[in-house]
Amino acid sequence: MKYLSFTFNPIQENTYLLWDEATLEAAIVDCGAWNRQEEQLLEGSIAAHNLKLKYALQTHAHFDHTFGLPFIYRTFKLKPIFHVDEAETYRQMPNMAAQFGLNIGGGMPPIERLLNDGEILKLGETAIRLIHTPGHTTGSSSFYCPDEGLVLCGDTLFQGSIGRTDLPGGNFEAELDSLNNKLFRLPDDTIVLPGHGPDTTISWEKQHNYYM
Repeated sequence: MKYLSFTFNPIQENTYLLWDEATLEAAIVDCGAWNRQEEQLLEGSIAAHNLKLKYALQTHAHFDHTFGLPFIYRTFKLKPIFHVDEAETYRQMPNMAAQFGLNIGGGMPPIERLLNDGEILKLGETAIRLIHTPGHTTGSSSFYCPDEGLVLCGDTLFQGSIGRTDLPGGNFEAELDSLNNKLFRLPDDTIVLPGHGPDTTISWEKQHNYYM
């Protein structure tokens, strides 16, 4: 598997483009493209690698991670896929954005599919397993690629920190449980691709994360 990362929108959110090298089947994870320039950057990268988009995956449904969903729905006919417990956050997201003075224009696409903990999706022969990691939101999840040693964890875990838990659906105790009993049980050399900030590893976070 190969991947590219993009830092989008005023909140500096990380959007990821993953693809299977053999089949070129691809997924966009947490599409936060905010303006036409960011949309063109993402679209150009897809075209440059001749990718066949298959999934729009969401670690969670906060507005900074979903700004680009109307664009990829219009352009590629992709509808979002996320954990079943995140459906209400997705429905409430435009209202939440409005509270921060942001307007979600054009309406949000319908949901493609709701997943349960442990379900596996395939990009070619590459397996992507959803790990339910609540705490930042009720349905916050991580996408784990065991054969690649890679996990995309949204706002559950950052380099040296964790995502905030004071927004609706947040729970600090659940966040710590998700870290200790799910993410930190992955192999130490697993690369962590967070929703904001630089990459890290499970090993580094076990040793240095402030909340540990």
